[in-house]
Amino acid sequence: MQKQGQFSITLVCVILGIMLAVQFRTTQDIQSSVQYQRAEDLTQRLMQVEKERTALENQVRDLRKISTSDAATKDLENTKMGAGVVPLQGAGVIVTVDDTKPVAPSGSKNPTLYLIKDEDILKILNELRAAGAEAIAINSQRLIVSTEIRTAGSFLSVNNTNLSAPFEIKAIGNPVTLENALKMRGGVMETLQFWGIQVVVKQSASVELPAFKGTFRFQYAKPIQDGGK
Repeated sequence: MQKQGQFSITLVCVILGIMLAVQFRTTQDIQSSVQYQRAEDLTQRLMQVEKERTALENQVRDLRKISTSDAATKDLENTKMGAGVVPLQGAGVIVTVDDTKPVAPSGSKNPTLYLIKDEDILKILNELRAAGAEAIAINSQRLIVSTEIRTAGSFLSVNNTNLSAPFEIKAIGNPVTLENALKMRGGVMETLQFWGIQVVVKQSASVELPAFKGTFRFQYAKPIQDGGK
């Protein structure tokens, strides 16, 4: 009877051991499965994030190319406008200067004082530029950096082209500011009118300037290489 009881106890212990071993193995399998699923899920998420990052990098690269291209195009347009090689249009003023009817006082020793000279035109141009004129033309001649304005007998030479009165000066800029600069008390317009020279300033919402028609020649000037280093 005692042996039978020991056998029963042993059998129960064996069964309990087997059950514990099976439960432990099952728990390990479950944990292993969960870890694998988590690792797989993280891997998929990482791959998705990498795809999104690559797409964003491509978008940034494309935007930079577009921005650089637009900036280069804008710089080129500004350079052309500054050089005067393209026609322009914009608000501004039209200044007409005429000396076809000057009346010199009787006994005047120098009647040429009452005729338009290069210095008179230069005074008008300086006032317009100081008032913010972005581009200027005299008659059909666009003014650029190398433009010369000088008296040539009864003419004015502009871009090596002889012009005669009346002179029509067109300037693009703020119309009100440009006109006020010429009409200020004691200014260039008042001075010219004192000498009998007719000056008329008219604001315009659309002033058209021609492009410079000459050629550029550089005999001595050369671009600096490597930034001047």
